[in-house]
Amino acid sequence: MTTAPPAGSTPAAPPRASAALFAPVRTSSPRPEAPPLPPVRRTPLVVSGLLAAALTAYVWSAHGAKPGVLLLLGLGLGVALFHSRFGFTSAWRQLIAVGNGAGLRAHALLLGTTATLFALLIGTETGLFGSQPAPSAGSIGVGLFAGSALFAIGMQLGGACASGTLFAVGSGQTSIVLTLGGFVGGATLAAWQFDLWKDLPAWEPVVLSEHIGWFGSWGVTIAALLLVVLVSRRVQARRNPPPLGTVPSARGAALRAVRGSWPLAAGALVLALLGAGVMLVSGGAWGVTSAFSLWGSELVGALGGHPENWTWWQRPGNAEMLAGPVLADKTSLTDIGIMIGAALASAVGGTWALHRGIPWRTALAAVLGGVLMGIGARLAGGCNIGAYLAGIASGSLSGWLWGVFALAGTWVGLKLRPLFGLGNPKPGDGVC
Repeated sequence: MTTAPPAGSTPAAPPRASAALFAPVRTSSPRPEAPPLPPVRRTPLVVSGLLAAALTAYVWSAHGAKPGVLLLLGLGLGVALFHSRFGFTSAWRQLIAVGNGAGLRAHALLLGTTATLFALLIGTETGLFGSQPAPSAGSIGVGLFAGSALFAIGMQLGGACASGTLFAVGSGQTSIVLTLGGFVGGATLAAWQFDLWKDLPAWEPVVLSEHIGWFGSWGVTIAALLLVVLVSRRVQARRNPPPLGTVPSARGAALRAVRGSWPLAAGALVLALLGAGVMLVSGGAWGVTSAFSLWGSELVGALGGHPENWTWWQRPGNAEMLAGPVLADKTSLTDIGIMIGAALASAVGGTWALHRGIPWRTALAAVLGGVLMGIGARLAGGCNIGAYLAGIASGSLSGWLWGVFALAGTWVGLKLRPLFGLGNPKPGDGVC
C-alpha cells in the first residue's frame, strides 16, 4: 500500500539511479526480525577446531605451503557460506516460485565482484607459487544444456547445490549427507561412463576476452549483470512476493561478524575475495565437483576396481589427479575446508545440530537429487561454482548458458518436489 504526500508538501527529489538500483524491493509484508542466537555449541566447536588445526598442520608439512593455503581458503569459504547462508538452490526456487529476486541479486554481486578480481588477476598475469591464472571456459553444446538442467532439477530435489551441500553437511544437516553420497555416486558414474557422452555435439568455448580484451570483457559482464538486477527488481515489484525468511543472528556488528548471520551482500563480497584467492594460489577458479569424481573413484579402487583404466582418468590432468594424494588435490582441499569451516561457524553460532528422523521420501529425493547433480555436473563441465560462477566471471558464454538452462531445470524441479513431500514457496506465505 502506498500513501499520498500531504497536500502542499514539496515532492521529494527522485532517487539517484545507483541508490534506486540497490534499494530494497517491495515484498508482501516486512521481513521478520531475526531470532537471537542460541549458546555456542562447545563440543562441535572443539572437535571441528582441532580437526582444522591438525589437518592444516599435516597438509602444510606433508604437501607444502600451496596446498596448506588452499585448505585455509576452503575453511574461510565454509565460514562465509554458512554465516551468510549463501545459496543457489533457494535463490532460484524463490525467484521461479514467487518472484523474489533477492538471492539472484546477491548472485549478481558475487559474479560482478569475482569478474572484477578475475580480470585483474588474469589480465596482469598475477599468481603465487608459480601459478598462471587462466579463465574458466566450457564448450557449448548438448552436454552443457542437458547437464545444467539436470543439475538444477537435482538441486531442487536434493535440497542444496554443490557449495550448499558442503556447508550443510558441515553444519550437521543429516539429510544433505545423503545428497552428498548421491552426488559422489553420480559424479563417479558419469566418469566411469565417459565414453557414452564424450562425443556429444559441441562447439568451441567462447571467451569474450579473446575478442575484446579483458577490459571489454569485464565491461560487457558488468552491464549484463546490471540488466539482470534491473529485470529481477521489475519482476519482484510486479509479483510482490513474501520476504525472505530469517535465521538466528547475533546483535551488534562485531559479534555478528564472528557468530553470524551475515547479510547476503557481505557473504557475496567475502566469497568473491576468497574465490579470487583460490585463483591467485592455484591458477584456476574455485570448483567443487571434480573432487566428487575423485573420491568415488578412489573408493572404487579401494574396493578392487580399476578406475585408472577409465577413459575419464586417462585424460590430460585427470590422470595426475587420480595418481596423486587426495590431500594434495586443489578441489578436495577446498571442499574439505568448506565442510570443516561450516562446522566451526555453525558451532560458534550455536546452530550446529544433527537432524534425525528423515522421512523416507525426503531421503529418496536427497539421494536422487545428488545423483542427478553429479551426472549433470560432469555433462556440463561443472556445477553452480565451477561452470556458472567461474564461467561468467571469466567472460565465458558457457557460464551464462549454464544459468539459463539451470533456471529451466529449476522450474521442472519445482514441479517434481511435491512428489517427494517437499514444499515450494507460495505467494500467500509469510516468508519464502
